[in-house]
Amino acid sequence: MDLNKLKNSLLGELYHDDLTKSIYATDASVYRMLPLAVAYPKNKEDIKQLITFAKQNNTSLIPRTAGTSLAGQCVGTGIVVDVSKHFTDILSIDLNNKTVTVQPGVVRDQLNNYLKSHGLFFGPNTSTSNRCMIGGMVGNNSSGTTSIKYGVTRDKVIALQTILSDGSEAEFKSFSKDEFKQKLTLNTLEGQIYNQIQNDVFTEDAKAEILKHFPKPEIHRRNTGYALDKILNSEDINLCNLLTGSEGTLAFTTQITLKLDDLPLENRVMVALHFKTIEDCLNAVNPVMEHDLYTCEMMDKTILDLTRHNKTQQDNRYFIQGDPEAILMCEVRGVSLEDATLKAENLIFSAKNNTKSYANPILIEDQIDKANNLRSAGLGLLGNMIGDKKAVACIEDTAVALPDLANYISDFTALMKGYNQKAVYYAHAGAGELHLRPILDLKKKEDVKLFRQITTDVALLVKKYKGSFSGEHGDGIVRGEFVELMIGDKNYQLLKRIKSSFDPNNIFNPGKIVDAFPMDKNLRYQTDSVAPEIKTILDFSKSEGILREAEKCNGSGDCRKLPEFGGTMCPSYRATKNEKDTTRARANALREYLTNSEKANKFNHEELKSVFDLCLSCKACSSECPSSVDVASLKAEFLYQYQKENGTSLRTKLFAYNDKLNHLGRRFKGVTNFMFSNTVTSSLIKKSIGVAPKRSLPLLSSKTLSKEYQLIKKELVSESYIKTVYLFNDEFINQLDSEIGKDAIQLLIGLNYNVKLVDNVESGRAFMSKGLLEQAKKVGDKNVSIFKDLVSENTPLIGVEPSAILSFKDEYPRLVDDKISAKAIAEHTYLIEAFLSNEIALGNITSAQFSEEVKTIKFHGHCHQKAQSSQIYSFNVLNLPKNYKVTLIPSGCCGMAGSFGYEKEHYEVSMQVGEQTLFPAVRKAPMTTVISANGTSCRHQIKDGTQRVALHPITILKQALL
Repeated sequence: MDLNKLKNSLLGELYHDDLTKSIYATDASVYRMLPLAVAYPKNKEDIKQLITFAKQNNTSLIPRTAGTSLAGQCVGTGIVVDVSKHFTDILSIDLNNKTVTVQPGVVRDQLNNYLKSHGLFFGPNTSTSNRCMIGGMVGNNSSGTTSIKYGVTRDKVIALQTILSDGSEAEFKSFSKDEFKQKLTLNTLEGQIYNQIQNDVFTEDAKAEILKHFPKPEIHRRNTGYALDKILNSEDINLCNLLTGSEGTLAFTTQITLKLDDLPLENRVMVALHFKTIEDCLNAVNPVMEHDLYTCEMMDKTILDLTRHNKTQQDNRYFIQGDPEAILMCEVRGVSLEDATLKAENLIFSAKNNTKSYANPILIEDQIDKANNLRSAGLGLLGNMIGDKKAVACIEDTAVALPDLANYISDFTALMKGYNQKAVYYAHAGAGELHLRPILDLKKKEDVKLFRQITTDVALLVKKYKGSFSGEHGDGIVRGEFVELMIGDKNYQLLKRIKSSFDPNNIFNPGKIVDAFPMDKNLRYQTDSVAPEIKTILDFSKSEGILREAEKCNGSGDCRKLPEFGGTMCPSYRATKNEKDTTRARANALREYLTNSEKANKFNHEELKSVFDLCLSCKACSSECPSSVDVASLKAEFLYQYQKENGTSLRTKLFAYNDKLNHLGRRFKGVTNFMFSNTVTSSLIKKSIGVAPKRSLPLLSSKTLSKEYQLIKKELVSESYIKTVYLFNDEFINQLDSEIGKDAIQLLIGLNYNVKLVDNVESGRAFMSKGLLEQAKKVGDKNVSIFKDLVSENTPLIGVEPSAILSFKDEYPRLVDDKISAKAIAEHTYLIEAFLSNEIALGNITSAQFSEEVKTIKFHGHCHQKAQSSQIYSFNVLNLPKNYKVTLIPSGCCGMAGSFGYEKEHYEVSMQVGEQTLFPAVRKAPMTTVISANGTSCRHQIKDGTQRVALHPITILKQALL
């Protein structure tokens, strides 16, 4: 088996190194299988070569897009074929027939952004819609919250262009009976497939068996096996119905034609029906579904209670009345708000007469978003469990007919009680689908046994109601071996014959749907093994250690969302589109090596160095990842441990010790600045230490902020200050941006605050980013000892540079010796914009204190601010002058990330990140528009990338102060 020969023959890429294989060994399920290799085909010829190779070498192909499958569809021991990188084109649109043709790697929300200007959209909307891809949705027959209105993916697939298991091409679409007869005459694999269908499925006995055992036809969310029932009762014959939901086990799809819908009506109203019992809520589903609902979703008291003490969710709980056991969230839409409101009022009238709801608040527009966010947040809190017990996907995808829903859930609850499992009701109620995950520790044999027992018992219960065991998440591995139980032996044997006719050599995604892998084997973790004890300098005890911090990643793939969908995570993936550069890959790789490495220092692997290389330490994952996996901290710890074995490069030391070097350079400031700014000398410096030639080097300020403060302090004469604040004199405002530090002091004094600077040391940010954690700990210890007796609720600590001041809130409590004092300081530490925003809210600062000049400002926020504070504070303070018009640039990361953007090997990626949103937004802004950014790296990146000078918000406010 010559993988290198295969690699050289492909136009795309093929990798079979240990790192890539470990990254692709998992998806969003509980399974782990190391693949033989990973391929990124560029065209159909590449896929044909992969098929030929698989046949000749008795291996298999596992198709993959975003890898967010919950049932194990994307794992296997063959070659993973990832089409998410190159098969990403929207090929054509037919406005007359309202169809679109795409390649399988097109992201669902990206498609809808493209379609919006045409007044059309693709209806199915999974919770992963900002990164899931059409190919995966077809493979899974995805649906989502609006399936009661727009149906499921199978309803939308018109045609599929595929490559069959012999390498031939076939297009599946709707054929009349006469056209079908013509297909039967083909002397090809395609012809053999049609003959198999004709002889095996289109018989009276087969039809009777299918109708007897398949899920009830009114259940539109169902993926149990191949959808044979969907090809029985149609005038035309379209095997797309069979291929949709087949999980890539029958053919390899290269092109998809979809039926589109008109954009939904924009005016929306939600009625949140409150119930005192789960039974009352479920009994209400049928009568409310008689209305033209857009969504009908249920959340129970458990989810509501999880948000009760969550500060960020308090505003979203405003609509809750009393203490409901369950809420049914029913959304309607209308041609106008009045029309939608009338529909809502009709729904309420019906609910009062036909259900036992005790409160029916109406929500409109952004109130609906708040309610949906509350529901999502509760689920996130439920799933984000610390330790080895996790909410496990296995029975979370069951669907029954609506008339059966109440009885089914009553039986389901009793079943769960028998296993000491608390049933949490999170349901697509209008579709009869219930999402519930038992809490299990799959590292323990007894819980693995429960994993099978619970799944088996729920399968039997679903069969009792002739429901669907796989509603929208697919069969995969976790439910594949239950297909025979669900549809009977005769139907199951029919599925096997169909699989064999399409794929006689079993090369397409084996172990799924038919002849499935055992659902309790090939799990992520070896049962009853002893987890390695890994000592770290950073404190990961909140997650029960660094290994469990990495294990928090559940594979949901939120880190693959593109810039157009907002947020910051993950900037490196957005630049390269490589799975290796996702948060998920970094967490998975670290988990793999910490678990399986036999080295004394388990961090000492080049593969880990490679996977962390393009991490910008933006910290977005700590807030945007639903599992809050903190890869910036994982990287810092990795670098520290790796460098203990392999040493630290000169360039790393120069960047890490830049504050000390700046102090030394200040002795000959004129010479230093000349050498850094002169073309010849700066080029030599950059070349000698590995800095990108196109980068400009930062220059020293004329005076340090410490000296500036000594001059300003003489002017402090007021005896009636609002309050005293300590300004953290970080290494950036002290040495490089002292004018901004001076503006901060003068602004605060002008606003009647007593500003104090003490002789603190640098923040240690550069040490942390370079993995020199012992040095970072020393400065952290020093700063905590300096401020612990100074900082309090009445005398807060504030800072100008986000990455420096937020170290007090993030790293210090996990790094320093005196963690109690560090946490106490953190409670009263603020980014300066946050402090001023709070003071505005208290009425201590007003717009009357500022100019009435008209200005337009575009603001870019620092990544650490977005992750650990909020841009709203900068927005608030910039809006304080009454005629300032401020907009936030939805820019994600700027791409500089401290020293990252200086390093010659990272320069290109750094600029690609900047070009995603930030640079175009700055270039588009008129020269009269003020560009603002509060990070020193961000301002430097904007200057290098756009030649525009960005001002710190504090400088802008200082200039506006009367």
